[in-house]
Amino acid sequence: MVYKEHPGTLFDNGFVRDAGGWRMKNRKKLSFFDILCIGVGGAIGSGIFVLMGYGIAYTGRSVSIALILGSIVMLLAYMYNIFLVSMFPFKGGIYSQMALLFTPTLTGVNAIFLLLVGFSLSIHSTGIVSYAAAIFPGVAAFSKFLSVAIMTLFFAATVRGSKFLATVQNIMVLILLASITVFIIMGLGRVRGGFWSGSGFFSSGIPGFLSAVALMGFACQGATGGIALTADTNKPTKTIPMAILCTTAIVAVLYFFMGVVASGVLPLEQVIGRNLSAVARELFPNWAYIVFILGGAVVALATSLVAAIVALGYPISKIAEDGWLPKIFAKKTGSGYPWATQLAFYIISLIPILAGVSFSSIVSLVMIPTMLLAAYCNLACIGIPAKYPQQWRNSIFHMPMPLFATVMSLSAAADLFVACYDFITLKPVEMMEVIAAFLACVVLAILRIKTKAVNVDRLLEAKRTVAEEATNA
Repeated sequence: MVYKEHPGTLFDNGFVRDAGGWRMKNRKKLSFFDILCIGVGGAIGSGIFVLMGYGIAYTGRSVSIALILGSIVMLLAYMYNIFLVSMFPFKGGIYSQMALLFTPTLTGVNAIFLLLVGFSLSIHSTGIVSYAAAIFPGVAAFSKFLSVAIMTLFFAATVRGSKFLATVQNIMVLILLASITVFIIMGLGRVRGGFWSGSGFFSSGIPGFLSAVALMGFACQGATGGIALTADTNKPTKTIPMAILCTTAIVAVLYFFMGVVASGVLPLEQVIGRNLSAVARELFPNWAYIVFILGGAVVALATSLVAAIVALGYPISKIAEDGWLPKIFAKKTGSGYPWATQLAFYIISLIPILAGVSFSSIVSLVMIPTMLLAAYCNLACIGIPAKYPQQWRNSIFHMPMPLFATVMSLSAAADLFVACYDFITLKPVEMMEVIAAFLACVVLAILRIKTKAVNVDRLLEAKRTVAEEATNA
């Protein structure tokens, strides 16, 4: 019996073909620890190291409380991810989850929008360079070149496969957690007296606090990144959901204490609108400050970049296969690596770097449509247990249906809360940019269907296949 063996890559679906059809390959699976590190590395990144000062500007010392609530809100916002992965081991990751919930048109909107999410990758590489410039000022003159070089390096690493990336991620996350722990331990001893009883909490009232929760929610994303690696994970329907919950708990605790240190060591006016380097400079001697910037801020941004590339790898490959992109984008190497989609995704990630697009514009462009689509998914998920009762009974989150419906409704409300608060803080021009980008995704999705580039019947059949493969896995 002869078959063509494909080496395990990030995009390998875990099967080989022989005379009897497709079968699972024997290869090392990702563990709970691997998925936990992917989640922690994805969640602790550009948001907390860049946005903390803006959160303090909104609500003062209560930023620590806003971070706890932000973690809970983001857990609710992506609750459909957690429930679905506890029922089905989708090989197509997030894209397959949404294909099960969406109509054909909405599937296309989401597919095209996922490409735009590539813009947000630029935040990580430019952030790495900006923090490095705080130590080596000469780096600033080559910021664009270095940002592009960093992006190139991380995309090139995807060729080595998910296990390789997971190993790199594990090492970086351990370094990151050690750096943050030292920051917290040294910082708590330097928090100004009367922190909890003094002024400075809820400095802009409830509206400011809610704005801080919505803003810091961006810093609390990333816990669900392991869903993209369902096909590579050991016992994914149990491992991944538990890893997501543990990730959220770990991140919430760390963020709370980071918020206390960030807003309690220096007077508020000295940290408003500034990143964590200001507080770190106060806490550490020069050598330790350099270690924290490299091992904390830079590594945090690097782990987020790895997690983001991993999380979007499977979905974008599947998008091309389904026809939402021109056929050329579905091309792969002989080993199964989708070089065309990865090249397109890589180029998209470079556009904000070369064009100098602002950080706030990228966050708004990504967050608002993401939350609106997630709200739909959370509500649509309410009907899934009735369609797949056996999988629902086997889910580790099985619960009475009234309670399940309540949880998913609250999750949709969390999505709409973040979307609304992010939107009302935008300038009119930025509002128009977000609306235009979302409408462009809608128009392109409709055009791909109308021109029969995407076969709706095949899409519906694929939707049934996704469910069948998941239920039979």
